[in-house]
Amino acid sequence: MSEPRLGAAMDVRFGATVEEFLTHLTDMGLNHVELKREYLHGHPDAPDAETVGELAEQYDVSVTYHAPFRDWNPGSFNDAVRQSSVEQVRRTLDDAATADAGAVVLHGGSVPRRYPEWVRATARENALRSLAECAAYARSVGVPLCLENQPRDEGKRRYTTTPDELAATLEAVDVPPESVGVTLDVGHASVNGEEWEAFVDRFGDRIRVCHLHDNDGSADRHEPLPDYEPIVEAVPADYFVFETKSVADVAACVGADPEPLETAFRR
Repeated sequence: MSEPRLGAAMDVRFGATVEEFLTHLTDMGLNHVELKREYLHGHPDAPDAETVGELAEQYDVSVTYHAPFRDWNPGSFNDAVRQSSVEQVRRTLDDAATADAGAVVLHGGSVPRRYPEWVRATARENALRSLAECAAYARSVGVPLCLENQPRDEGKRRYTTTPDELAATLEAVDVPPESVGVTLDVGHASVNGEEWEAFVDRFGDRIRVCHLHDNDGSADRHEPLPDYEPIVEAVPADYFVFETKSVADVAACVGADPEPLETAFRR
């Protein structure tokens, strides 16, 4: 891809159809959409993958998908839950392939910190096993996974919160960079007290997707990030995605008037 794409993620809270969102997205000069699985599960008029591909062509936008991150856990110590979570990633990869999407964003799983060490060890091994299985499937359908750096959680142990942790997870499953890349989430890096530049230094061209949002360091608030251009210039990603809680916040990122969006998307 010669020029990086800049767009936004659809959130189930937006209350809009994909086509409505694409209309306003392109009016704001953006050319990429990320479809969260939760949106596709939750919206009554969510399109199937073939329709997503048709809409992407019609509106001249690129597409990425975000695998589920609610009500699932690829690192569960309950293997039935783990297998079900892997299956949801496979379905997301199938849809991404059908829609000609460029990547599928993936979280790395978690386990409650209060659980015994042997449970936490099992959960860690299951998370790595799940990532390896998902990576193998990604290779088979030709859509790369992009493992995301997650925010720290006081109650849960996560495996990708720092550059060292993310690197250790990728190295532990021993998958080639073309099968599993990285999603750099600058807001998650910030709330963890990490510089996003450290991820760029560590992973370089392995970063294919970059999530753009802001916070004050106290919580993962997904606030607008108007000062995004230096990040786009410095991060060697293919897709840059504003990941905010409202369409008005997307408008705020690019200096557009939020009023038409608030009116159009009010449900």
